[in-house]
Amino acid sequence: MNEKKFEGIFAALTTPFMEGELALNKFIHNLNYYNQTSLAGYVVLGSTGEAVFLGEQEAFKIVSTARENLAPGKKLIAGASRESVKETINFINQLAELGAEAALVKPPYYYKPKMTREALKTFFLTVADQAKIPIIIYHIPQNTGLILDSELIIELALHPQIIGMKDSSGNLATVGEVVPAVKSDFCFLTGAGSILFPSLQMGACGAILAVATVIPEICCRLYNLFRQGQYEEALAWQIKIIPLNKALTQTLGIPAIKYALDLIGLYGGEPRLPLLPLSDQDKEKIKFLLNFNKF
Repeated sequence: MNEKKFEGIFAALTTPFMEGELALNKFIHNLNYYNQTSLAGYVVLGSTGEAVFLGEQEAFKIVSTARENLAPGKKLIAGASRESVKETINFINQLAELGAEAALVKPPYYYKPKMTREALKTFFLTVADQAKIPIIIYHIPQNTGLILDSELIIELALHPQIIGMKDSSGNLATVGEVVPAVKSDFCFLTGAGSILFPSLQMGACGAILAVATVIPEICCRLYNLFRQGQYEEALAWQIKIIPLNKALTQTLGIPAIKYALDLIGLYGGEPRLPLLPLSDQDKEKIKFLLNFNKF
Protein backbone atom coordinates (compact mmCIF):
# COMPACT_ATOMS: atom_id res chain seq x y z
CA MET A 1 0.00 0.00 0.00
CA ASN A 2 1.31 3.44 -0.91
CA GLU A 3 2.00 5.82 1.95
CA LYS A 4 -0.31 8.78 2.46
CA LYS A 5 1.64 12.03 2.42
CA PHE A 6 -0.71 13.91 4.74
CA GLU A 7 -2.39 12.06 7.58
CA GLY A 8 -3.13 12.88 11.18
CA ILE A 9 -4.45 16.10 12.67
CA PHE A 10 -3.61 19.45 11.08
CA ALA A 11 -4.52 22.72 12.77
CA ALA A 12 -6.08 25.40 10.59
CA LEU A 13 -4.12 28.36 11.94
CA THR A 14 -5.39 31.88 12.50
CA THR A 15 -3.65 34.97 11.17
CA PRO A 16 -2.78 37.38 14.01
CA PHE A 17 -3.42 41.09 13.57
CA MET A 18 -2.59 44.07 15.76
CA GLU A 19 -4.47 47.27 14.94
CA GLY A 20 -5.47 45.70 11.66
CA GLU A 21 -1.91 44.89 10.56
CA LEU A 22 -0.15 41.55 10.32
CA ALA A 23 1.55 40.58 13.60
CA LEU A 24 4.24 38.10 12.60
CA ASN A 25 5.81 38.06 16.07
CA LYS A 26 2.50 36.80 17.49
CA PHE A 27 2.25 34.24 14.70
CA ILE A 28 5.71 32.92 15.64
CA HIS A 29 4.67 32.84 19.32
CA ASN A 30 1.70 30.64 18.44
CA LEU A 31 3.78 28.41 16.16
CA ASN A 32 6.31 27.79 18.92
CA TYR A 33 3.49 26.42 21.04
CA TYR A 34 2.02 24.25 18.28
CA ASN A 35 5.48 22.89 17.49
CA GLN A 36 5.45 21.22 20.93
CA THR A 37 2.16 19.41 20.27
CA SER A 38 1.34 16.14 18.53
CA LEU A 39 -0.11 17.90 15.48
CA ALA A 40 0.98 16.48 12.12
CA GLY A 41 1.25 19.97 10.73
CA TYR A 42 -0.53 23.18 9.91
CA VAL A 43 -2.69 24.84 7.31
CA VAL A 44 -2.09 28.54 6.74
CA LEU A 45 -4.04 30.88 4.45
CA GLY A 46 -7.23 28.88 4.95
CA SER A 47 -10.71 29.97 5.99
CA THR A 48 -9.66 30.13 9.66
CA GLY A 49 -6.67 32.22 8.59
CA GLU A 50 -8.92 34.90 7.05
CA ALA A 51 -7.11 34.32 3.76
CA VAL A 52 -9.68 36.26 1.76
CA PHE A 53 -8.74 39.37 3.76
CA LEU A 54 -4.99 39.11 3.09
CA GLY A 55 -2.98 40.88 0.43
CA GLU A 56 -0.59 38.84 -1.67
CA GLN A 57 2.52 40.07 0.13
CA GLU A 58 0.91 39.36 3.50
CA ALA A 59 0.15 35.82 2.35
CA PHE A 60 3.76 35.32 1.28
CA LYS A 61 4.99 36.55 4.67
CA ILE A 62 2.74 34.09 6.50
CA VAL A 63 3.98 31.11 4.47
CA SER A 64 7.65 32.05 4.66
CA THR A 65 7.39 32.72 8.42
CA ALA A 66 5.64 29.40 8.97
CA ARG A 67 8.34 27.58 7.01
CA GLU A 68 11.16 29.29 8.90
CA ASN A 69 9.62 28.37 12.27
CA LEU A 70 8.34 24.88 11.46
CA ALA A 71 9.48 22.13 13.81
CA PRO A 72 11.10 19.07 12.22
CA GLY A 73 8.49 16.57 11.15
CA LYS A 74 5.62 19.07 10.92
CA LYS A 75 4.08 19.57 7.48
CA LEU A 76 2.93 22.84 5.94
CA ILE A 77 -0.15 23.16 3.73
CA ALA A 78 -1.13 26.55 2.30
CA GLY A 79 -4.46 27.74 1.00
CA ALA A 80 -3.94 28.85 -2.57
CA SER A 81 -7.31 29.64 -4.05
CA ARG A 82 -7.81 32.25 -6.73
CA GLU A 83 -10.69 32.65 -9.15
CA SER A 84 -8.87 32.07 -12.44
CA VAL A 85 -6.76 29.10 -13.45
CA LYS A 86 -3.83 31.35 -14.35
CA GLU A 87 -3.75 33.21 -11.03
CA THR A 88 -4.27 30.02 -9.03
CA ILE A 89 -1.28 28.37 -10.71
CA ASN A 90 0.89 31.46 -10.26
CA PHE A 91 -0.04 31.76 -6.60
CA ILE A 92 0.52 28.07 -5.86
CA ASN A 93 3.94 28.09 -7.46
CA GLN A 94 5.01 31.18 -5.54
CA LEU A 95 3.89 29.54 -2.29
CA ALA A 96 5.81 26.40 -3.29
CA GLU A 97 9.00 28.45 -3.57
CA LEU A 98 8.39 29.76 -0.05
CA GLY A 99 8.11 26.27 1.40
CA ALA A 100 4.50 25.14 1.18
CA GLU A 101 4.37 21.35 0.73
CA ALA A 102 0.82 21.17 -0.66
CA ALA A 103 -1.81 23.63 -1.82
CA LEU A 104 -5.36 23.62 -0.48
CA VAL A 105 -7.55 24.76 -3.38
CA LYS A 106 -11.26 25.51 -3.28
CA PRO A 107 -13.33 25.79 -6.45
CA PRO A 108 -13.76 29.25 -8.04
CA TYR A 109 -17.23 30.49 -7.14
CA TYR A 110 -17.74 34.11 -8.19
CA TYR A 111 -19.34 33.14 -11.53
CA LYS A 112 -21.32 30.44 -9.77
CA PRO A 113 -23.95 29.72 -12.46
CA LYS A 114 -21.15 29.00 -14.95
CA MET A 115 -19.27 26.65 -12.64
CA THR A 116 -20.60 23.50 -14.27
CA ARG A 117 -19.18 20.08 -13.56
CA GLU A 118 -17.04 20.37 -16.69
CA ALA A 119 -15.78 23.84 -15.74
CA LEU A 120 -14.80 22.65 -12.26
CA LYS A 121 -13.12 19.55 -13.65
CA THR A 122 -11.15 21.68 -16.12
CA PHE A 123 -10.16 24.09 -13.35
CA PHE A 124 -8.72 21.45 -11.03
CA LEU A 125 -7.02 19.37 -13.72
CA THR A 126 -5.39 22.36 -15.40
CA VAL A 127 -4.17 23.69 -12.07
CA ALA A 128 -2.82 20.26 -11.11
CA ASP A 129 -1.00 19.94 -14.45
CA GLN A 130 1.07 23.05 -13.79
CA ALA A 131 1.36 23.16 -9.99
CA LYS A 132 4.81 22.53 -8.53
CA ILE A 133 3.37 20.98 -5.36
CA PRO A 134 0.50 18.53 -4.79
CA ILE A 135 -3.10 19.72 -4.70
CA ILE A 136 -5.61 19.05 -1.93
CA ILE A 137 -9.16 19.84 -3.04
CA TYR A 138 -11.01 22.03 -0.57
CA HIS A 139 -14.73 21.26 -0.43
CA ILE A 140 -16.54 23.93 1.58
CA PRO A 141 -19.99 24.40 0.01
CA GLN A 142 -21.27 26.52 2.92
CA ASN A 143 -18.83 29.24 1.78
CA THR A 144 -18.59 28.67 -1.97
CA GLY A 145 -22.17 27.61 -2.68
CA LEU A 146 -20.77 24.82 -4.86
CA ILE A 147 -21.10 21.11 -4.15
CA LEU A 148 -18.39 18.87 -5.57
CA ASP A 149 -20.09 15.53 -6.10
CA SER A 150 -18.26 12.36 -5.12
CA GLU A 151 -18.04 11.12 -8.71
CA LEU A 152 -16.16 14.29 -9.68
CA ILE A 153 -13.77 13.91 -6.74
CA ILE A 154 -13.11 10.30 -7.75
CA GLU A 155 -12.32 11.41 -11.31
CA LEU A 156 -10.02 14.18 -10.16
CA ALA A 157 -8.21 11.81 -7.82
CA LEU A 158 -6.85 9.96 -10.84
CA HIS A 159 -4.51 12.90 -11.47
CA PRO A 160 -1.13 12.16 -9.86
CA GLN A 161 -0.84 15.71 -8.46
CA ILE A 162 -4.28 15.66 -6.80
CA ILE A 163 -3.41 13.79 -3.64
CA GLY A 164 -6.31 14.48 -1.31
CA MET A 165 -9.28 16.53 -0.25
CA LYS A 166 -10.44 18.48 2.76
CA ASP A 167 -14.17 17.96 3.13
CA SER A 168 -15.84 20.60 5.28
CA SER A 169 -19.34 19.80 4.06
CA GLY A 170 -20.17 17.76 7.15
CA ASN A 171 -21.66 15.07 4.94
CA LEU A 172 -20.42 11.70 6.17
CA ALA A 173 -21.66 9.95 3.04
CA THR A 174 -18.89 11.65 1.05
CA VAL A 175 -16.22 9.76 3.00
CA GLY A 176 -17.91 6.44 2.35
CA GLU A 177 -18.38 7.21 -1.33
CA VAL A 178 -14.91 8.57 -2.08
CA VAL A 179 -12.44 6.56 0.00
CA PRO A 180 -13.20 3.07 -1.41
CA ALA A 181 -13.05 4.38 -4.98
CA VAL A 182 -9.74 6.28 -5.01
CA LYS A 183 -6.07 5.31 -4.94
CA SER A 184 -4.77 4.02 -1.62
CA ASP A 185 -2.52 7.03 -1.03
CA PHE A 186 -5.32 9.58 -1.51
CA CYS A 187 -5.64 11.63 1.69
CA PHE A 188 -9.24 12.19 2.74
CA LEU A 189 -9.16 14.81 5.50
CA THR A 190 -12.34 15.88 7.21
CA GLY A 191 -12.75 19.56 7.97
CA ALA A 192 -15.61 19.00 10.39
CA GLY A 193 -14.52 18.52 14.00
CA SER A 194 -17.94 17.35 15.10
CA ILE A 195 -17.68 14.23 12.93
CA LEU A 196 -13.98 13.44 13.28
CA PHE A 197 -14.54 10.02 14.90
CA PRO A 198 -17.16 8.74 12.42
CA SER A 199 -15.09 10.12 9.53
CA LEU A 200 -12.11 8.07 10.70
CA GLN A 201 -14.38 5.04 11.00
CA MET A 202 -15.41 5.47 7.37
CA GLY A 203 -11.87 5.77 6.06
CA ALA A 204 -10.64 9.34 6.54
CA CYS A 205 -6.91 9.46 7.27
CA GLY A 206 -7.08 12.58 9.41
CA ALA A 207 -8.44 16.09 9.58
CA ILE A 208 -7.78 19.78 9.08
CA LEU A 209 -9.59 21.46 11.95
CA ALA A 210 -10.14 24.97 13.28
CA VAL A 211 -10.91 23.52 16.72
CA ALA A 212 -7.43 21.94 16.71
CA THR A 213 -5.94 25.43 17.05
CA VAL A 214 -7.60 25.69 20.47
CA ILE A 215 -7.46 22.08 21.73
CA PRO A 216 -4.71 20.49 19.60
CA GLU A 217 -3.77 17.72 22.00
CA ILE A 218 -7.39 16.69 22.54
CA CYS A 219 -7.94 16.36 18.78
CA CYS A 220 -4.70 14.41 18.44
CA ARG A 221 -5.66 12.20 21.39
CA LEU A 222 -8.97 11.33 19.74
CA TYR A 223 -7.13 10.47 16.53
CA ASN A 224 -4.52 8.35 18.30
CA LEU A 225 -7.11 6.52 20.38
CA PHE A 226 -8.91 5.63 17.18
CA ARG A 227 -5.70 4.40 15.57
CA GLN A 228 -5.05 2.25 18.65
CA GLY A 229 -8.50 0.68 18.47
CA GLN A 230 -9.71 2.36 21.67
CA TYR A 231 -13.00 3.34 20.08
CA GLU A 232 -15.09 3.84 23.20
CA GLU A 233 -12.69 6.41 24.64
CA ALA A 234 -12.27 8.07 21.25
CA LEU A 235 -16.04 8.41 20.95
CA ALA A 236 -16.23 9.93 24.43
CA TRP A 237 -13.76 12.63 23.38
CA GLN A 238 -15.69 13.18 20.16
CA ILE A 239 -18.88 13.88 22.07
CA LYS A 240 -17.00 16.18 24.43
CA ILE A 241 -15.58 18.45 21.72
CA ILE A 242 -18.83 18.89 19.76
CA PRO A 243 -20.22 21.91 21.71
CA LEU A 244 -16.94 23.83 21.49
CA ASN A 245 -16.46 22.94 17.83
CA LYS A 246 -19.99 24.09 17.01
CA ALA A 247 -19.46 27.45 18.70
CA LEU A 248 -16.07 28.03 17.07
CA THR A 249 -16.96 26.98 13.54
CA GLN A 250 -20.72 27.18 13.04
CA THR A 251 -22.29 29.79 15.28
CA LEU A 252 -19.65 32.30 16.42
CA GLY A 253 -16.82 31.69 13.96
CA ILE A 254 -13.35 33.21 13.68
CA PRO A 255 -13.81 35.95 16.33
CA ALA A 256 -14.60 33.15 18.80
CA ILE A 257 -11.57 31.10 17.75
CA LYS A 258 -9.34 34.10 18.30
CA TYR A 259 -10.89 34.86 21.69
CA ALA A 260 -10.44 31.22 22.74
CA LEU A 261 -6.75 31.49 21.83
CA ASP A 262 -6.45 34.52 24.10
CA LEU A 263 -8.03 32.53 26.92
CA ILE A 264 -5.54 29.66 26.64
CA GLY A 265 -2.46 31.89 26.57
CA LEU A 266 -1.87 32.12 22.84
CA TYR A 267 -2.44 35.23 20.73
CA GLY A 268 -5.84 35.52 19.11
CA GLY A 269 -6.48 39.22 18.94
CA GLU A 270 -9.18 40.73 16.82
CA PRO A 271 -10.29 39.58 13.39
CA ARG A 272 -9.80 41.87 10.41
CA LEU A 273 -12.74 44.06 9.44
CA PRO A 274 -15.45 43.54 8.31
CA LEU A 275 -15.46 40.68 10.85
CA LEU A 276 -16.28 42.14 14.25
CA PRO A 277 -14.81 41.18 17.62
CA LEU A 278 -16.79 38.86 19.84
CA SER A 279 -19.50 40.47 21.99
CA ASP A 280 -19.20 40.26 25.79
CA GLN A 281 -22.14 37.87 25.86
CA ASP A 282 -20.50 35.54 23.37
CA LYS A 283 -17.19 35.77 25.22
CA GLU A 284 -18.96 34.32 28.25
CA LYS A 285 -20.21 31.44 26.11
CA ILE A 286 -16.66 30.56 25.04
CA LYS A 287 -15.38 30.84 28.61
CA PHE A 288 -18.15 28.51 29.74
CA LEU A 289 -17.47 25.94 27.04
CA LEU A 290 -13.75 25.82 27.78
CA ASN A 291 -14.32 25.58 31.53
CA PHE A 292 -17.28 23.21 31.30
CA ASN A 293 -15.37 20.70 29.23
CA LYS A 294 -12.15 21.21 31.26
CA PHE A 295 -9.94 20.78 28.23
